[in-house]
Amino acid sequence: MAEIQYEIVKTIGVLSESAKGWKKELNLVRWNNREPKYDIRDWAPNHEKMGKGITLSDEEVEQLKLLLHENNNQSL
Repeated sequence: MAEIQYEIVKTIGVLSESAKGWKKELNLVRWNNREPKYDIRDWAPNHEKMGKGITLSDEEVEQLKLLLHENNNQSL
């Protein structure tokens, strides 16, 4: 299997931290020298290992923001 290259271009923030020290982070990440995308995943300390995650384009982040805003304005 080919090695995956990545560069964390910008750290936006930590969403949570596990008891083992792994952090779920929102970052802007360049995967395999492509354009950076928003990325949510678990990272080991010092980013030496990563868990499964999700990458989102700028358009997908805007759509997510709209959906979250709509959901927050609806009564349950």
